[in-house]
Amino acid sequence: MKPTTREWVKKAENDFKVGCQILRRRKDVVPDAACFHSQQCVEKYLKARLLDAGIGFPRTHDLLQLLNACLPIEPLWSAYSKVVDGMTDYAVDFRYPGEQRDIARSQNGAQALPFSASRGAAVFGA
Repeated sequence: MKPTTREWVKKAENDFKVGCQILRRRKDVVPDAACFHSQQCVEKYLKARLLDAGIGFPRTHDLLQLLNACLPIEPLWSAYSKVVDGMTDYAVDFRYPGEQRDIARSQNGAQALPFSASRGAAVFGA
């Protein structure tokens, strides 16, 4: 693994850890923060995979765009299109007031944390 890729993977793993720590709380659980870190974890793993393969990527939070860029090297990842597409909103929209976000949607984002970890482990042995 390239050193720069390793840095991206480490950042992804840190987002995963923070998301898990938030969800383990008995009080004051902040689901929108867990959603944000879940999205960030997947984003960084996708960018790490592209970087490791020598494929450039745009500065974006759009997980589906990043996933589609990975498909030439990881074609089986197309099965995750719906999951990552639903997570893109957690990068920005969830973090600011305005649109109401329901608890069920937040919990869906939080449930994406295991997906985040499984992708990293599968590709990088994380």
